[in-house]
Amino acid sequence: MPFCTKCGCQVDEQARFCPACGAPQFEGAAPPPPPPPGASAFAPSGQAAGAGSPRREDFLSRMPSRRAALLCYVPLAGWIMSIVVLASERFREERTVRFHAFQGLYLFVVWLFADWVFGPMTGYAPALRFAGGMLKLAVLGLWVYMMMRVHAGDDVRLPVIGELAERSVAEQK
Repeated sequence: MPFCTKCGCQVDEQARFCPACGAPQFEGAAPPPPPPPGASAFAPSGQAAGAGSPRREDFLSRMPSRRAALLCYVPLAGWIMSIVVLASERFREERTVRFHAFQGLYLFVVWLFADWVFGPMTGYAPALRFAGGMLKLAVLGLWVYMMMRVHAGDDVRLPVIGELAERSVAEQK
């Protein structure tokens, strides 16, 4: 199996571009020479690990801002991406993406409230079961709505949750 002419990653024989770094491939290219002793496999060729060498790219480095914001609204799982966005260095200065991450987190908190507060009380009154179900359905609808709006490039702020998210982003500066 051939190797990438730039990063040394294995590529398919018919591949025109490397799946790891995107470099164009040439037919019949020999594998790159092994790294010198003391060099890391993650460091670019010619650089030893530790001596000011850049890190290998993570999955966020090439992710568009709009996609990161959209992923913060994935129902029941967007909170994970929200935390990743808020903790990453990549989106530290992107106010809009951070706003959507906070807003997605706050929507998840509303979901948890509906599930944990109304859930145990459903045996006591059918009205509480109905209210909890409607609240969860509303949050699910808001997640889907926000995914569509963010995908379209709109910057939608939800009435109460949006204000909390805006305040959270402002406090981070």
